[in-house]
Amino acid sequence: QVQLVESGGGLVQPGGSLRLSCEASGFTFDYYAIGWFRQAPGKEREGVSCIDNKDDSIYYVDSVKGRFTISRDNAKNTVYLQMNSLEPEDSAVYYCAADLVPSWTTNHHDYDYWGQGTQVTVSS
Repeated sequence: QVQLVESGGGLVQPGGSLRLSCEASGFTFDYYAIGWFRQAPGKEREGVSCIDNKDDSIYYVDSVKGRFTISRDNAKNTVYLQMNSLEPEDSAVYYCAADLVPSWTTNHHDYDYWGQGTQVTVSS
């Protein structure tokens, strides 16, 4: 049974940092790409950052470049999203998703499995 479990969300002040984790089970983790997506109320789900199976190719949406860093530890079946210099516009539910191919895509419809999401709120 495939499972993705996110953790690390919370309330943080503008300029603060959070590290999200996505722990996977039930599939051969190092074969597949992982994406982080976010969705704020009333907005479309947005691809934030994606990573291929071997950590060779990474994507960031323009609004988070230079602030967010994605990484994966295939030995721990875990992908991380380090988020620095957080802004109120980053507030959303963050989801990780597995695309059962090695290379990432930013189209959330292509992802096969999703976690339950973790809330990130950036507010003073």
